[in-house]
Amino acid sequence: MSETTMQMMRKNEAGSQTTGAAKPPAHQSVYEQLRDLILFGELAPGQAVTIQGLAERLGAGMTPVREAIRRMTSNGALSMQGNRRVIVPELTENCIEQLDFMRKMLEPELARRAAERMTSACIEDLKSCDDALNTAISQGDIKGYLTHNYRFHACLYAAADAPVLMATTDRLWLRFGPSLRVVCGRFGTANLPDKHVELLEALAKGDPEAASRALGEDVEQGMLQIRAALTDTAPAQ
Repeated sequence: MSETTMQMMRKNEAGSQTTGAAKPPAHQSVYEQLRDLILFGELAPGQAVTIQGLAERLGAGMTPVREAIRRMTSNGALSMQGNRRVIVPELTENCIEQLDFMRKMLEPELARRAAERMTSACIEDLKSCDDALNTAISQGDIKGYLTHNYRFHACLYAAADAPVLMATTDRLWLRFGPSLRVVCGRFGTANLPDKHVELLEALAKGDPEAASRALGEDVEQGMLQIRAALTDTAPAQ
């Protein structure tokens, strides 16, 4: 699948626009690199890193790195510490409860709206994402799982044509995304149930309410896994 849908989600979140094949400004490229490190758990919750260390890791100057950090901090995806260090915040029970509430309000609605506007081409893109996700699960490929799971949801939400809801949802993903790697490390990729099959069936049938319900159940399972991983308890079956 092309990068189009993920770029659409990023544009809503970052407020940046590019035209044609124009290369994005350096500061935007650095921001997106840092965003991916956080979103896919390359920077683990509770892991402190120096600004200089990030600049070296991203191969970028200090100015665009500081700007990227500022944007990530405003989204709650990073917190500033002393000694020029930043940290990916660890989720508290209170934060998990709020994320759970917000996701259940927004994401099923995005799925419902997407179902009303669904095209056969978009369904094929979603199936391609889900196939890649399942391959990653079977191979124990944590990075692949996290990447393709995000792309699946990005593709779906882009189809909803609801940029305000989508941008807000993307900020929520930046808050809980790093903890999904903790889930994978704690329980493995083989124990990652989802409702994508039911969701795809609902989309193929053009059933907005069934799509919304399946997405709500998908969110419920995901947040239960996160809570279980972070509280050192067995995941719900």
